[in-house]
Amino acid sequence: MERPDRLVVAITGASGAIYGIRALVHLRQLAQVETHLVVTAAARRTIAEETDWALADIVALADHCHHPANLGAAIASGSFRTRGMLVAPCSVKTLSSIAHCADGDLVARAADVCLKERRRVVLMLRETPLHAGHIALMATATASGAILMPPVPAFYRRPQTIDDIVDHSIGRALDLFGIDAGLVRRWGE
Repeated sequence: MERPDRLVVAITGASGAIYGIRALVHLRQLAQVETHLVVTAAARRTIAEETDWALADIVALADHCHHPANLGAAIASGSFRTRGMLVAPCSVKTLSSIAHCADGDLVARAADVCLKERRRVVLMLRETPLHAGHIALMATATASGAILMPPVPAFYRRPQTIDDIVDHSIGRALDLFGIDAGLVRRWGE
């Protein structure tokens, strides 16, 4: 049986809310992918500080939006099938919750559900520089099956705009779910 074309997208409070927003923009263009969005309280603050996007416009990009405190949401259950979860950006707080299975909010719970069901969880960690505690958290999350993918720009593409830089990282992250959004110029093609 084929996996349903659902993807959970979480935007947390780390700098780089544009990564989650641009992921939703591109997923919206792929009508076959149903998106389930969670925006944390810290993310709302970051969105206001870093972008010109209104929260309502971001929510409108998703097929479904879940409150971060709603542990009864469909995405909190393993029986609700998805391709997995993209956390873009991923704060260290969120990384810590996921690494330690601290399911006190919907982002951590949904990630934990995906991991226990052996679904992809891609964490676009936005923190630098890193100390040993951060690295240990990344190792723990990776050992549980998460994929750590800091949004590192690829300059071989010769990006001209910030959107070019962001979209390449988003394209590579979506590749990990088997979703080709047409954002990546493939090496050798």
